[in-house]
Amino acid sequence: MDLNLKDKVALVTGASKGLGFETARLLSEEGAILAINSRDEKRITGAAAAITRQTGGKVLPFVGDASKPDFSDKLVKQVNEQLGRLDILITNTGGPPSGKFEQFSDADWQNAVESNFLAHVRLIRSALPFLRKSPSPSVLAITTYGVKQPIPNLILSTSVRAATIGLIKGLALELGNEGIRFNSILPGWTNTERVSQLMQARASLNGTTVEAEMAAQAQSSPFGRMAEPSEFAAAAVFLVSPVASYITGVMLSVDGGMYKGLF
Repeated sequence: MDLNLKDKVALVTGASKGLGFETARLLSEEGAILAINSRDEKRITGAAAAITRQTGGKVLPFVGDASKPDFSDKLVKQVNEQLGRLDILITNTGGPPSGKFEQFSDADWQNAVESNFLAHVRLIRSALPFLRKSPSPSVLAITTYGVKQPIPNLILSTSVRAATIGLIKGLALELGNEGIRFNSILPGWTNTERVSQLMQARASLNGTTVEAEMAAQAQSSPFGRMAEPSEFAAAAVFLVSPVASYITGVMLSVDGGMYKGLF
């Protein structure tokens, strides 16, 4: 299927590794022109070069921290100046630390709000003037299936990312009459660097090994395994593509059946 992504301009934040990187790579494979962002200059530059080597596509790296109040306007302006427009925005930010409720201070909660809620707010707000000029504007926020089924030891992520899906659903209703689509993907446990770090923390807490914890977590899926980043990326790229033109306000779980609820 042709997803009609050729020459669409897409901005993907948190794209130096993991789900963001793989989603950006697949967008490039489908012919999109990419702007990718991360706080780590070395990693985002390397990611852009790696994607270009693999796909032959145009990929520009942009360095900066999306959780900082003044960064989103600067980032989106630079993307528009260098690429001429913006059709797709994928907001992805690194998850907050794991831990129990009583471990976290007000500063921890505020940092989580800045990184995992307000970063999405600011990026979308900055992008809207440019998205309004696109014939097929689309926004996708990457969150977690934990907003539906809370994950032990991830109280910061569960709480703050729930606000993000409320934002996305609200915007789908508020701006649908302008033709802008807003969706969110709720990934389950996926083989990424972030998950390896969480499994290390869990192993330390439980006195086990990372391998044992990963094997145990994999059993929460009927498939008996975790996802690969490419499986997540395939769903993400479809959702932002013009082919999905009548899909908006969706909170899509890509979790291999780890979420056990009916709705």
